[in-house]
Amino acid sequence: MPLPLLPTSLVGSYAQPEWLIDRKKLAGRFPPRVRAKELWTVPPEHLAQAQDDATLLAIHDQERAGLDIITDGEMRRESYSNRFATALEGVDIDNPGTALDRSGHPNPVPRVAGRVRRRHPVEVREVKFLRANTDRMIKMTVPGPFTMSQQAQNDFYQDEEEMALDYAAAVNAEIKDLFAAGADVVQIDEPWMQQHPDKARQYGVKVLNRALDDVTGTVAVHLCFGYAAVVHDKPAGYSFLAELDGAHAQQISVEAAQPKLDLAILEKLPSKDIILGVIDLSDMTIETPQTVAERIRRALPHVAAERIIVAPDCGMKYLPRAVAFGKMKAMVDGAAIVRRELGA
Repeated sequence: MPLPLLPTSLVGSYAQPEWLIDRKKLAGRFPPRVRAKELWTVPPEHLAQAQDDATLLAIHDQERAGLDIITDGEMRRESYSNRFATALEGVDIDNPGTALDRSGHPNPVPRVAGRVRRRHPVEVREVKFLRANTDRMIKMTVPGPFTMSQQAQNDFYQDEEEMALDYAAAVNAEIKDLFAAGADVVQIDEPWMQQHPDKARQYGVKVLNRALDDVTGTVAVHLCFGYAAVVHDKPAGYSFLAELDGAHAQQISVEAAQPKLDLAILEKLPSKDIILGVIDLSDMTIETPQTVAERIRRALPHVAAERIIVAPDCGMKYLPRAVAFGKMKAMVDGAAIVRRELGA
């Protein structure tokens, strides 16, 4: 089924049920970089089944809200990155290292003690499960190689760029397997390109393009300023974004609602479709469809409607589920208003 004008999608995560994860513990810390199994409220022997059940709920909520592109809600993840990052060869997860988080505080991180390689597919089962349980287009997310390299302690490589390129090779193998398993879109999460723009300018696009070598499916790249639940003061503009017009991805995902982004920056991405963040995840008030429609309209002087996908600013992981659903429904209804105005 072809997508409508201004199709709607999540960025990746949806709110995990309270019976699955300890939401107070989750909210009381930065996203974990190493494994954080203590967050799960379900016994280990029942955890996989519980995560499958939560995924079905996430799929159902997205379909009920009317989303055009469905994710698995990242129900099986403790954070967007740690599940993949800790599954790689060369990473010593039993003896973690330390790196600074976005607030400048030290955080336990994977310690790179050997050459980084992908041992086996990490998310293929998830994409097959998603494909089997919806007839809509589906998207799967993977953490980006640049971001993973910044969320690790390097005790092996002479050069950070070399390490990031090996992370990219691992991501490249995973992306190819995800498309082979049925994904329509794969999204690479690269928020640390915004966090470390100078390093990103040195080798970020090179590393990203290595992750996309010989990839033929539709790829999105997500850049944000961090989860609203943990990063409260956000800049009004990106320190690294226009450079991504040189990346081989087809879509760029931006956070625009909470930071009130000056959308003129989108003119610097003329070759890309834009996943436009129109839902403010720092505010527990559910937007009206009219508010969402106005946020979409603000992009139209800078990007043709045919190049816009409508989404939240970032993952909805930290929102109460009722709020997440309400915001998702408002997003769909707001997109429908603008679609009608455009005669589509």
